[in-house]
Amino acid sequence: MLRVGLTGSLGSGKTTVADLLRGLGAHVIEADALGRQLMEPGQSVYAEIVRAFGPEVVTGDGRLNRARLAQLAFQHGRLNDLNAIIHPAVIAAQQQWMQQVFAHDQAAVAVVESALIFEVVRDARARGEKEGVLADWRRRMDRIVLVTAPDELKIARYVARISPNGQPREAAEADARQRLAHQIPDAEKVALSDYVIDNKGTTEELRAKVVALWQRLKAESNNSSQNLSLE
Repeated sequence: MLRVGLTGSLGSGKTTVADLLRGLGAHVIEADALGRQLMEPGQSVYAEIVRAFGPEVVTGDGRLNRARLAQLAFQHGRLNDLNAIIHPAVIAAQQQWMQQVFAHDQAAVAVVESALIFEVVRDARARGEKEGVLADWRRRMDRIVLVTAPDELKIARYVARISPNGQPREAAEADARQRLAHQIPDAEKVALSDYVIDNKGTTEELRAKVVALWQRLKAESNNSSQNLSLE
């Protein structure tokens, strides 16, 4: 079995890599999707966000106003407050999912797609946490795969996804730059990763790189200890 963290900044193409790995046979879970589920009304994460950020982040139908929440997080310096609520719950859910995967297939490759693997650790340690689920998150992965691309290409991809019809592209670009500013640069992440996929080429080139990566990961999973701790 092999626990793989798949990461990359916005617009890097990590979600495409995750989809390709899933098609090749990997078990894949998306941190963003888990986070969205945990932020639904009735969840403890939802209640904690409302308590911390106030009723202004709740819409008329009782759901979270994600646009307002993002504005408070990124523009008003409260990103760490939000992440400190969401990340522990997301990581706990990821670990539970991995346990279920490996219980059914001890040779499985379980991939957690998350943009913020390194940032979670950085922010936890900046708050003075030397151990625990957030500060130790990187060490809970057997391999880290980093997807990279030039920042301007990342921004262009993000803008194309957020504003497919070209309106309002300026706001989307500003949002992308602001989000990238909160993330660790690729140059620093490369040294901390086991595998790096450079995604500035064509879809065909990316697919070939992912196939080669999958062969390595599958071989490593088959050769890994069956008693590898999940804690």
